[in-house]
Amino acid sequence: MPERPYVLLSVAASVDGYIDDATDSRLLLSNDADFDRVDSVRATADAILVGANTIRRDNPRLLVRSAVRRAERAERGLPETPLKVTLTASGDLDPTASFFATGDVEKIVYAATPAVDKTRERIADVATAVDARDPLDLHAVLADLAKRGVNRLMVEGGGTIHTQFLTAGLADELHLVIAPFFVGDPAAPRFIGDGVFPHGPGNRMRLAETRQIGDVVLLRYLLGDQGTV
Repeated sequence: MPERPYVLLSVAASVDGYIDDATDSRLLLSNDADFDRVDSVRATADAILVGANTIRRDNPRLLVRSAVRRAERAERGLPETPLKVTLTASGDLDPTASFFATGDVEKIVYAATPAVDKTRERIADVATAVDARDPLDLHAVLADLAKRGVNRLMVEGGGTIHTQFLTAGLADELHLVIAPFFVGDPAAPRFIGDGVFPHGPGNRMRLAETRQIGDVVLLRYLLGDQGTV
C-alpha cells in the first residue's frame, strides 16, 4: 500500500493567472473539447478533491459525464464516478449541494478537529466526516485516502487548495490550461496564493506535454519522483 496517492492537480486559468472573476456568475475559462479531456482524466482517478469554498462558490457535481467512460469503469469493477473528497476548516457545508446530492458514490469530508462535530451534524446523512487534525493536515488526509484504496487523486481546486498541495510538495503532476484572455481584477481568485514553493527558480518542474485544444493550451508538468510521462 503506498503512503499516499499519486496527486494530479487540474486547473484552467486566464493568461494573467485568474481562475474566476469577481462576479456571481461562473467564468468559463475552457471549451467543450477541454471539458471532455478533463472528463477523461476524471475517469482515470480513484477520487476527486475540491475545497469547501469551491463547493460553496461553484456547486460542482464532480461526475464522469461520458456514459462510455462510466461503463468502462463499471466493467473494471469501479464506481461509475470517482469517490468525492472535500476539506473544510469551518464545517460550513450545505448537504443539498450537488457535491453531496449527485452521484452514487462515497463522499468524504476531512474536517479540522474543531469543526468535526459541526461537520458530522450537517452532513451525517450524505457523507462521512473524518477528523483531519488542527490545523488541517494534508499528509493525514492523503494517508487516510491511501488506506481507503485511493491510488490516484485528482485535485480540482480552488486556489487555496492548489497552493496548499504545491507548497507542501504533495503534487506529482499539474495540468494547467491557459485561456486566451485577461481578467485583471485583484478581487478575483487566482490559481495560486503566496507561499514557499519547492519548485522555485532553482528547481524547475519538468514539462511533459504541450497540447493545443481549440483556443486554449494544455501544459502538463511533472513535479515529483512519482511523475511519469
